[in-house]
Amino acid sequence: MNRRGTMVRGAIILLAGLSAGSFAPLAAQEAAGHGVGAVAVDTALQPFQALDVFAVQSVSDPQISPDGKHVVYVRRGFDIMTDEGTSNLWVVNADGSGQRALTTGSRSHGSPRWSPSGDRLAYVSNQDGGSEIWVRWMDTGQEAKLTDLTGSPGSITWSPDGKWIAFPMFVPEQGQPIHVNMPARPQGADWGPPYHVIDYMDFRQNGNPGIVPKGYRHVFIVSADGGAARQLTSGPYNYGSPAWTPDGRSLLVSANRREDAEHEPMDTEVYRVDVQTGALTQLTDRYGPDGDGQPSPDGKLIAYTGFDDQHLGYQVSHLYVMNADGSGKRMVSQGWDRDISSPVWSADGRGLFFSYQSEGNGKVGFIDLNGKVTKLLDNVQGRSIGRPYGGGSFSTSRDGRIAYTLGTPSHPADLAVADRRGGAMERLTDLHANLLGHRALGQVEEIWYESSYDQKRIQGWIIKPPHFDASKKYPLLLEIHGGPFLDYANVFAEELQLYAAAGYVVLYTNPRGSTSYGQDFANLIHHAYPSHDYDDLMSGVDAVIQRGYVDPDSLYVTGGSGGGVLTAWIVGHTHRFRAAVVQKPVINWYSFVLTADGPAFFYKYWFAGPPWEKANLQNYIERSPITYVGNVTTPTMVIDGDLDYRTPITEATQFYEALQIRGIPSMFVRIPDANHELAEKPSNLIGKVEYILAWFRRYGGESAH
Repeated sequence: MNRRGTMVRGAIILLAGLSAGSFAPLAAQEAAGHGVGAVAVDTALQPFQALDVFAVQSVSDPQISPDGKHVVYVRRGFDIMTDEGTSNLWVVNADGSGQRALTTGSRSHGSPRWSPSGDRLAYVSNQDGGSEIWVRWMDTGQEAKLTDLTGSPGSITWSPDGKWIAFPMFVPEQGQPIHVNMPARPQGADWGPPYHVIDYMDFRQNGNPGIVPKGYRHVFIVSADGGAARQLTSGPYNYGSPAWTPDGRSLLVSANRREDAEHEPMDTEVYRVDVQTGALTQLTDRYGPDGDGQPSPDGKLIAYTGFDDQHLGYQVSHLYVMNADGSGKRMVSQGWDRDISSPVWSADGRGLFFSYQSEGNGKVGFIDLNGKVTKLLDNVQGRSIGRPYGGGSFSTSRDGRIAYTLGTPSHPADLAVADRRGGAMERLTDLHANLLGHRALGQVEEIWYESSYDQKRIQGWIIKPPHFDASKKYPLLLEIHGGPFLDYANVFAEELQLYAAAGYVVLYTNPRGSTSYGQDFANLIHHAYPSHDYDDLMSGVDAVIQRGYVDPDSLYVTGGSGGGVLTAWIVGHTHRFRAAVVQKPVINWYSFVLTADGPAFFYKYWFAGPPWEKANLQNYIERSPITYVGNVTTPTMVIDGDLDYRTPITEATQFYEALQIRGIPSMFVRIPDANHELAEKPSNLIGKVEYILAWFRRYGGESAH
């Protein structure tokens, strides 16, 4: 489960990940010399290999200049010696020429933002230690550090006149919640570390080891010439990313200022903040999340996203507009059944660009103020190391040019530009030609099939092993996405390519509950997960077997987070798989909702109420994989990270101990210092794959035969 900080397209989700050490590649290139002066070289392309994970790069956060002539983007990669990610800024002309690095080294450089006139570039970097805001003069290349902050700045935005930069930042709360009179320690005595004293709900957060300090996210501004940053907001409230009004006098922000905000985490409103005084004006007032406030170019309207919260597991985020004073609110995207995110006004104020996901494909669209939607771009994909999750980002220039991240199943995100008026897409980078262009990748094929439960059409993808031969019989590996309110996409995925390289036909699908197919399809599992998503998955397996190249006696299954839940559910409901790997699962919903890092969310949106209320208890029991562990006969490995606060490792432990008690062949792989995103480090991704493949080999998994 992954709360993604707060909300992902109107839902809190369960994702996937892992950690380990260094592992040998799955296959090595071979070259042999024959005779004096003669060398014979194997010219057959080798499959994607484990160590190739370190060599994969990708584009993110492309920012086109206001005049549309240049694009700055973040180039992400990995350092094989430190096992850490790297990110540097690159710039390229919009015609693809003049590509060059703006930053170098192993430090983190990101969040590039052009000044309104395009003469400067602000960005966030830790090149001088902690994360700070830097600015670069684009004509001379001179740089300066603008800030000396006590925390890390969030998304940065320039004022319309280019004189100020606004950003959010976490501010710890001072003081102790209670005073106690401990006696003085004798000199030299060691009484251990101080206690952790907690009086707030969200004291744990996945990806943040230890106790999260009490505090709040506030909005600051700093002069574009540098100097002290001034805090604009105050109080026990968390504020979102700011947007300047055209006159530069105010910022639009979202915040949850309820007294019971910890218990109602989704109920945010849009506010206007006076830059001089910090005075707040509330602009929205409904129950539900309102955010992404964006003023129109003339300042007369404000666009924002959100929905009327009905406590559904998944709720589509719509686009609204209102007058600048908060009056005249209306939904613009009425009838549009996909999430609207990252709205950006066109320069003429006639509508907004936005990103959305539909049927496993990222897109950019344009919506006018009457609600007419025009699709502009396909294959807008981001970067999720390992598994094929979607994403992607874009930016626009004043003349309507769009810079965006372009991805396909054959390559991770590259940089592309297109014209809103219908000009052809131009791909500006090919970061992977020298690696993936010399690998025999598993070919990806899209499939649609009917669920045996109710004949609903389900989308999925098959990856065939490199050098696939349809006359052979291959083992099948079913890989299940997390969420569950999330979707797989037609993007490059290192983890799945490694499975294919090991000789498996890999199947990954978007069963009911997946997003990007509309709100009704996702909520087919509302208060009923797992349930008939199991039937969707089994129907997918059957559909691939019917193609004739899969051995029906060599079936394997794995998945992480929400996919771990379903994997544990599968082995409790069928014996058809030879082996399974359950990754970072929820096994017992009762214990999960009281130990995960989203205590105010899951019991309210995924269930009808808390588990201690007798009316709800049976539903918790019936939906928990632990209830069916007595049916399991499948050899099952369990994998989790010791610092997983999203699906706490106590969940995986329950399943493993139950399997051991029953004498089922089982193994528990615990990853030190790994949180829910188990594959954040390249070695973790490699380690996870190698353990999974080793487990499947133990139970008959092998190349085509």
